[in-house]
Parts: sequence; structure tokens; C-alpha cells
Amino acid sequence: MPVAWLAVFAVIAVALVKIAFIDGMKPGPVLNGPSAEVAIPVVQATRATVTNSVQIKASVQSDAAVGVRNTTAGVVTHLFLAPGDKVTSGDRLYQVRTEVAAGSTPQNTSSLVAAADQPGGAGARQPLNRTGPAYTYADVLAPASGLLESLTVLLNQQVAVGETAGTVNPGTFTVSGSVDAAQQYRLLAKPSSAEIAVVGGPAPFSCPTVSLKGAASDTSGGVGGASGGVSRSVPYAAAVPGGGGMPEQGGAPTGTISCAVPSGVEVFAGLGATMTVTAGQATDVVTVPLTSVRGSVKEGSVWLAPAGTFPDSATGSQAGSQAGEPQERKVQLGLNDGSMVEIVSGLAEGEAVLEFIPGAPAQPQPGQQFAGPGSYPAGG
Repeated sequence: MPVAWLAVFAVIAVALVKIAFIDGMKPGPVLNGPSAEVAIPVVQATRATVTNSVQIKASVQSDAAVGVRNTTAGVVTHLFLAPGDKVTSGDRLYQVRTEVAAGSTPQNTSSLVAAADQPGGAGARQPLNRTGPAYTYADVLAPASGLLESLTVLLNQQVAVGETAGTVNPGTFTVSGSVDAAQQYRLLAKPSSAEIAVVGGPAPFSCPTVSLKGAASDTSGGVGGASGGVSRSVPYAAAVPGGGGMPEQGGAPTGTISCAVPSGVEVFAGLGATMTVTAGQATDVVTVPLTSVRGSVKEGSVWLAPAGTFPDSATGSQAGSQAGEPQERKVQLGLNDGSMVEIVSGLAEGEAVLEFIPGAPAQPQPGQQFAGPGSYPAGG
């Protein structure tokens, strides 16, 4: 028995020595630690059709009444119309009599002149060699067509030149909305018309006369203006990182765009509307996303992808390797539709550029926006 126990202890000792000094010296399997490879989002310049269509939130507004200004100093001798009457531009509203000194010739030879005992007429000039005072009779005309809203002059009232004597309500409407700087840049082509969709109103209709005014100077930017003409042939892009789809309302208003509602279209003041203005279309041109471009009007910059870019057949996009640094290149910009921009020159079809310009803020993904502390309820 003692010999058996010695044999058992010897086997145990040999096993411990083997485990400690033989098996323990063998290299174990290498475990791969966590690793990540940062890929640079890359896109290719492709050919597409770009339609520069801008949607603007607007509203229907009544046109302001037009003031009736007295054009001749004298005494009111005849009223042709009364408040509430419909008028046409150029209709006679009232007549003013002005006394002419004896032996002198009236300066306004185009004024209507009648005999002193014939007020309201359109006769010939009174002979100046006649005994007694001589008078000229001048008609004050309606400045616009519409409804004579007010007429404040009275018979035998003395009036002065430039005095406001009444108002004419044209009964017309204008669709007007605010535009921001990016939208104004896209409207440099100055379209002559717009498509209007009124909320709860008639079917969409074309508005033939478009006008753009700056907020600071309140001067017409000439988007068609009264003539509806076009003064530029190419609308240039405002290459702003992160340009999204339309409508683009959201920036600080820098101007207003308006369009007169055509006669025959029934609308009411205060109705909401969407004004769609199309300022050019470029067909089969080289394009890249707006997020790839830094710049403003006419000129911009893109960053060529580093060497070693390869297409990802699964997604159709491209990822860039770290073998090199992106290279900045100047390009000429054309139309943009809010998401894609036309490259007039400086970049060829198929060339790869960074999808986002270096240093641009990350684009938040839908559903991943963090609203800040306190957005989520506390508790387990």
C-alpha cells in the first residue's frame, strides 16, 4: 500500500510539472480585438436633367386702393360720379374751375375749356376779349379701373394741386410670399410666370406677371416685372452644403415675390397658396449632390476622392480608401434643383468626389436626432 500511494503521488507530480512548464510555454491562439475602418463617402459625377423649380409658401392679398390726386388748383364745379360707382381708368370724376387773369393766356392749353356759364362741358376756350373773368375747366380722371371707394370733394370746394380727393379700389388680388437668400440666388434667371395653387380654391392657374423685391431696398429685382421679361439666360446655383428638397422655406426672409392674379380667377384675401416658379431646365448635364459643393454663385469647389476609390456593387455608391488626401478643385456651377447641382465645367462625368465637403456638419439621419437633455423620461 505505501508503494501504491507513492506511485499515485508521482503521477500527480509529473502531471503538474507538465502543465506548468511544458503546456504553459506553448503560444496560445491570438484573439482579434475590435477594429474599425473609416470609409470616406464618395459619389461619382453623373449625367442627369436638372429642373430649377422653386416652391414658395404664399398668401392671397387684396391690392391696395389707388388714391385720386387733384391735378389743378381751383373750385370744384361739377361731380360726374359718386362713391360706389364703377369706374374705368381715365373716366372723369369731377371738374375744377380755375380763373384766368384778363389778358393772359392759360398755361395748360391741354385743359378742357368751356364758357363760364357752362361748367361740366367740354367746349372751346372762352374768348379773352370778353368782359368779365375768364376760366379754364379741368377734369380730374380716375387713376385706375375698379370701384370708386370714396370721393371727398364737394361742390364749390377750393382744392389745391396734389390734394388727395378720394380712392379707387381696383378689386384685384396678388399672391405674395417671402423668399430667402438661397431662393433668390436660384431665381436669378427671372422667370416671367408662376404656377399658383390656392388652398381650398380653384384649380392651379398660371400667373403671368412675376415681381421680386428685396427686403432692404424694396426695389424690384426685375423677376419679369411689369413686362415679364428675362434679363439673364443662365440661373446660377447657390451651392450650399446640405441643400434639401423643396419647398425650401426656412431661412431668414431677404425679399418678397409676388404675382398678380389674372382677372376671372375667383380668390379671396387671406387664402394660403403655393407659388411654383420654374427658372430654367438643363438636360443631360454633369451633376453632383449639393452636399459635395462649397461655393455660391457661378463658382464653387469640390474635393476629388483620394486614389483607390472603388465602387460598392451592393449599394451603388463608392467608398474611399485612406491612400491619399482629397484634392480641392474649382468648378463652374449652373442650375440646381435643391438637391443636385449642374457642373458647367471643371469636372468630367465619372470622376469621384467626396459626398460631403471637408469640415461640413454631419447630416442627421431621420429618427436619430437628439433633442437634448430632458427629452427622454427618467426612470428605469
